[in-house]
Amino acid sequence: MPATIEAFQLAIPDSQLEDLQRRLDTTRWPEHEVVEDWSQGVPLAKIRALVDYWRTSYDWRRCEAMLNGFGQFHTRIDGLDIHFLHVRSPHANALPMLLTHGWPGSVVEFHKVIGPLTDPVAHGGRAEDAFHLIIPSLPGYGFSGKPSQTGWGVERIATAWAELMRRLGYARYVAQGGDWGATVTTTLGRMRPEGLAGIHLNMPIVTPDPPYENLNDTEKAALAVSADYWAQEAGYAKQQSTRPQTLGYALTDSPVGQAAWIYEKLRAWSDCDGDPLSVFSRDEILDNIMLYWLPGTAASSARLYWESLDSFRTTRIEIPVGCSNFPKELLRAPRSWADHCYANIIHWNDLDRGGHFAAFEQPALFVDELRNCFAAIR
Repeated sequence: MPATIEAFQLAIPDSQLEDLQRRLDTTRWPEHEVVEDWSQGVPLAKIRALVDYWRTSYDWRRCEAMLNGFGQFHTRIDGLDIHFLHVRSPHANALPMLLTHGWPGSVVEFHKVIGPLTDPVAHGGRAEDAFHLIIPSLPGYGFSGKPSQTGWGVERIATAWAELMRRLGYARYVAQGGDWGATVTTTLGRMRPEGLAGIHLNMPIVTPDPPYENLNDTEKAALAVSADYWAQEAGYAKQQSTRPQTLGYALTDSPVGQAAWIYEKLRAWSDCDGDPLSVFSRDEILDNIMLYWLPGTAASSARLYWESLDSFRTTRIEIPVGCSNFPKELLRAPRSWADHCYANIIHWNDLDRGGHFAAFEQPALFVDELRNCFAAIR
């Protein structure tokens, strides 16, 4: 049977939304935290305020219409259904670009950059900066299929992405990613599938293996940030990489549990001065959470950590690479380290604001970075 690409129209049954409402209405809450900050997790007052908005004001059908308006598709690759957005530019000479999200993100992360990237003229840009966008949901995330067997790590995903681009008929394209998207995109860069002309990363993975010797101040600071992440922030990664199934029972059953698990990271990893609502609207936060809650992907998304956590490692890449370093990123990337593993750096920029969710937090900066990066190889 030949490979097919089918249009996908999102239409969540009312019964599923009614079940969510019932669960939110009957939430069993824990007691108040015993500190005055977020050091024990999401404060009770903060999550109750978000959930109250979810219960009384949030409109899923708005998000559903937005996603349907972009153009959604399914295709089966290597035995698994892959969901993706495919938004073609009105400009015939647009450069195809594959965008890959991470955890706890989704295709929703890119909703503010789709218009400027595909139709730059309508957003104050130039026609020669246009991209066709292909934005897949990782296996086990969003409305992609959930792997039923082991083996769906980043290398298999990268191979599937190359097949997706071949299937769409793109003979030459570029790829971009952060978080898991960075590992998948880095793996694509190492594999060098036919047609891949270059990659861009907003979380370059360039930390060398120990021992660390003769470090300059920038390199010492990068190691300090990494050490702080593993000491203070990485509990979720340890749990998801060791017992994703156990975690899945709680988060799949409790929408508040799923929301808190994600809300904490949106706050901790963004450049928001401690207030996630300063960079994300409540609707944006809940849109992203809903792409975990509705398809029930708590366990399947966490399994990617079980499969591939050790893939966050330095690797040699020969094709053109662009890097945008946002100041509140989880892992810092000194240029000196990047020069040892990326043979052809075509763009390097240290920005003055932004965090881990670059396209979600700072869409205008993100768009400019991609335009500037790939202008060199169009």
